[in-house]
Amino acid sequence: MESTDTWQQHSDSEREELLPRKSHEPVAQSVHWRNLVGFWLLGLCNNFSYVVMLSAAHDILRNQRTPENNSHVDPEPTPTPRNSTSRYDCNPVSTAAVLLADILPTFIIKILAPLGLHLLPYSPRIILCGACAAGSFLLVAFSQAVMTSLSGVVLASISSGLGEITFLALTAFYPSYFLLLKSPDSLASQRDGALETSAQQPLLAGESSKPHPNSNLSLSFSDRWNVFKGLLKYIVPLALVYFAEYFINQGLFELLFFRNTSLTHAQQYRWYQMLYQVGVFVSRSSLHCCRFRFIWLLAVLQFLNLGFLMVEVWFGFLPSIYLIFVIILYEGFLGGAAYVNTFYHVSVETQDEHREFAMATACIADTLGIALSGALALPLHDFLCRSH
Repeated sequence: MESTDTWQQHSDSEREELLPRKSHEPVAQSVHWRNLVGFWLLGLCNNFSYVVMLSAAHDILRNQRTPENNSHVDPEPTPTPRNSTSRYDCNPVSTAAVLLADILPTFIIKILAPLGLHLLPYSPRIILCGACAAGSFLLVAFSQAVMTSLSGVVLASISSGLGEITFLALTAFYPSYFLLLKSPDSLASQRDGALETSAQQPLLAGESSKPHPNSNLSLSFSDRWNVFKGLLKYIVPLALVYFAEYFINQGLFELLFFRNTSLTHAQQYRWYQMLYQVGVFVSRSSLHCCRFRFIWLLAVLQFLNLGFLMVEVWFGFLPSIYLIFVIILYEGFLGGAAYVNTFYHVSVETQDEHREFAMATACIADTLGIALSGALALPLHDFLCRSH
């Protein structure tokens, strides 16, 4: 009888431990997927204005509205001149100007952010991002001058840069704001109700499962400097990857002009940008399929791309634009893979109390590379357009 009672007591205790987990498992899984979808949508919306401005750079610089024309596009587009004085059919201003307007405000934000951006709550930051994104589209849509359009691009840059550093820092509190994402505080408050998600369970025994919402406030300058030095092994190769690919995108795309195709110059440029973004989208979404640690190798491969396309721009030896399409798609694969793998390794290799600062700081790498590429692409454009 005693053994039966002991068995019954043991069975009941096991059942009390296991049943809550089973009953709440579907809810926890739902919260996990909601967070994943939420971050996916945040990233998509955050990059939208930035990408649109770069994809439309050729049109922004060439097709400005006149008082007689209420559209950015000419009523009857003139055919591409076949006997142009320059074989590149150059715009007076390089599309790198749009790149600089789209990246320099982001660069400034990311440089200054580690000094005190963490003092501003997440909600006002996100509201500001949305307002700047809306303003950017309105300015460019109703612009009648290049400078007005570039002002709209600057607003898009503020929105994207502030959004990127905000959302990357916010991932420190999740595995993977307002409607889809469950806030870390609300998740923690449900712990007493036996609704623990995988985001709250420590990876190693003995680790605290409670998030560190104010971890940045307790970091000294020495702590921040040590974290930054540890990030250099990821920051430097990522910056090189982005330097090479944006030198291609905004320095060479408009010069890769094929006359033996039905596509106009502007259409070719848009196809280049679209294929690049497809490659980036696919590779940034591939982390669960494959992970890559050696970011330096990706930098080397991207510079090989840059060298090959520089030779093509100078000599024009490729017979078909479709070969360029394949190369640009591959370029996007490399860039997206470098980005997502860099931030994955920063996230998993950084201590809990340093993670929010590390994620916000590492994102300066791509912006630094992009800004340098835009600065060098401007004189390259002028040199090539004068020499051919």
